[in-house]
Amino acid sequence: MSRAAELLGEAQVFHIATVDGDQARVRPFGFVMDFDGKVYFTTGNMKDFYAQAKKNPKVEMSAMLPDGRWIRVNGVAVFDGNSAAKERAFELFDGFKNIYQSPDNPTFEVFYLDNLSATVYALNGEKEKIN
Repeated sequence: MSRAAELLGEAQVFHIATVDGDQARVRPFGFVMDFDGKVYFTTGNMKDFYAQAKKNPKVEMSAMLPDGRWIRVNGVAVFDGNSAAKERAFELFDGFKNIYQSPDNPTFEVFYLDNLSATVYALNGEKEKIN
């Protein structure tokens, strides 16, 4: 598993930033998975996040880790419609069934980060590049 995916999963909630015109927008996410060597996330294509990331796919996320450090991850969001990734996401998180009913729902989207870069930071100023 990717170290970035592992740490975001440990954090349980992480925040993803996009750009909306000249305004930054941040929202919480909670699902991440390592699939086929890529770090995948999910969203709905009816959400503002989707429209913003399609227009400008450069995104950045951050989360506090249980030990007090934090992680910053950035990359380029690639919406690939991977049906196997959608099915795996449904296997890993039952909550998707309540929202999207099935992986074939046309509003259910999966995306991964291309050119992923991740760094873990500590309060003492130390930082560790992990991807």
